[in-house]
Amino acid sequence: MAGDQKGKAKAEQVKGKAKEAIGRAVGNERLTAEGRAEQSKGDARQAKEKTKDVFKH
Repeated sequence: MAGDQKGKAKAEQVKGKAKEAIGRAVGNERLTAEGRAEQSKGDARQAKEKTKDVFKH
């Protein structure tokens, strides 16, 4: 389960980076902002999983 959540976090980060890059390339500020938001969501999920790992061991 934890590995699954870590994978989701990584996927959100990668997807967010791609959206941000595409948004910048085409000049779409909304897409750029969505990309940043997805990256932040992935970062938060990853931080949560790391915290769980610390308390698990």
